[in-house]
Amino acid sequence: MGGSENTFSLLSPRQRLLAGLVLAMSNFMVVLDLTIANVSVPHIAGNLGITPDQGTWIITSYAVAEAICVPLTGWLAQRFGVVRVFTAAMIGFGIFSLLCGLSVTLGMIVACRIGQGLCGGPIMPMSQTLLMRIFPPEQRGKMMGIWAMTTLLGPAMGPIIGGYISDNWSWHWIFFINLPIAFVCILAATALMTPVETETKKLPIDFAGLALLVFWIGCLQIMLDIGRDHDWFADPLIVVLAILAGIGFLVFIIWELTEEHPIVDLRVFRHVGFSSGVFTLALCFGAYFASIVIVPQWLQLSMGYTATWAGFVTAFTAMTALLAVPFAARWMARVDVRILMSIAVAWMGIMSFWRAHWTSGADFWTLCYPQIFQGFAMPFFMIPLTTLTLSAVRPSETASAAGMQNFLRTMAIAISTSVVLTAWGDGQRVSRNEMASVLQAGDTQAQLSASGMSAEQIRQFISSIVDREATVIAMDYVFFISMILLFVAAAMVWLAPKPTGKVDTSAAH
Repeated sequence: MGGSENTFSLLSPRQRLLAGLVLAMSNFMVVLDLTIANVSVPHIAGNLGITPDQGTWIITSYAVAEAICVPLTGWLAQRFGVVRVFTAAMIGFGIFSLLCGLSVTLGMIVACRIGQGLCGGPIMPMSQTLLMRIFPPEQRGKMMGIWAMTTLLGPAMGPIIGGYISDNWSWHWIFFINLPIAFVCILAATALMTPVETETKKLPIDFAGLALLVFWIGCLQIMLDIGRDHDWFADPLIVVLAILAGIGFLVFIIWELTEEHPIVDLRVFRHVGFSSGVFTLALCFGAYFASIVIVPQWLQLSMGYTATWAGFVTAFTAMTALLAVPFAARWMARVDVRILMSIAVAWMGIMSFWRAHWTSGADFWTLCYPQIFQGFAMPFFMIPLTTLTLSAVRPSETASAAGMQNFLRTMAIAISTSVVLTAWGDGQRVSRNEMASVLQAGDTQAQLSASGMSAEQIRQFISSIVDREATVIAMDYVFFISMILLFVAAAMVWLAPKPTGKVDTSAAH
């Protein structure tokens, strides 16, 4: 399935180019949907009459569903064929995008986002596999480079497109814009890619492993999402969910290690280079995504930014990352990738420390500078990481290792979103109480009273200032924790042995 047969000769150069552009576009759409909803959460929450905390379920439900589906991709492709799976996933993605846009309740939009995530999961690895089958070896590097650019461009464009649509049209359109792209991809897959379909064979599926995977991830994510509203472990429901998630996780590990055809091949963790690499990836993506979730909400709810301008601040990271991609690829051939990754991750930690000093008086460019400088580090950690992790496993384990890498990255994003918003909310309450206990507002009240404000107006004015300052202090605390995690991740890179030889990264999703 990696493109070892001469399947590329079945298409003309023009057909190959069209198919390649369509595959890159499909990947862009799926990656875009991971971040496009972030800046729109306040709009969606206001429209559906829910809290911004509940609105974040729209982000986590998509990420968790995608994480659950990724391990199934290899089995689906072998059972039904790569082109059929890709086409079916695009059809499902289009249908659930339409239903997300038509949603009128929180339950409906979360259910449809789960459907979107389940269908979106296979699209990224399937598009990569098809690129390897469509293009001859000498053109694959260039096409995979274009494909990788869409993976970086998606998170950049998501906040801007989502913000612009939410401000000028309606949040429903952040989902409706997927429909024409999905339609073009379905047509192109049917018309162009049928000749490069893979052979199929009946394979046993590990239903018990799949059920356990869905069970423990589901329990964990529900616990993280509703814990904030239920006072965490003071509520018996949260305790039960935590115990069930823990037991489910342990049973899942035991089952997968003893199953002949596991749904997730956990044996790849015996390679130290792979384990240190993917845990570094999980920590980095978790810390990185913390800012993608928290910054747009703070800018809109506390700083008076529109969704569009909040999107611009968030997007600068991915924009500068695009500029650094060619340099990262060049340096990889000359320098030990562990050095590149360690410096890049530590650099991201320094940027997090910079953001930990933001205040409510920060202007637009003060907010943008750490975002801009962080972007230069992103390709130097993302691109070498694939080489480091996949060079640590046997060639026969590459597909399983790549699937696990993507699974852990997606789970890190989902868990990070819940944990960060919890820490932010708790930090706001603590900061507010501390400020309220030491506040000497007598002089301020006298001045405001002299300017003609009533006692109630004065109370609300002071309360809003305290709330705004508590929000930014709590956010700075989250960034400080992110900095520590990133420095730990930078050190973890060195647990991996130096990668040797060339790696076939075609299975990396």
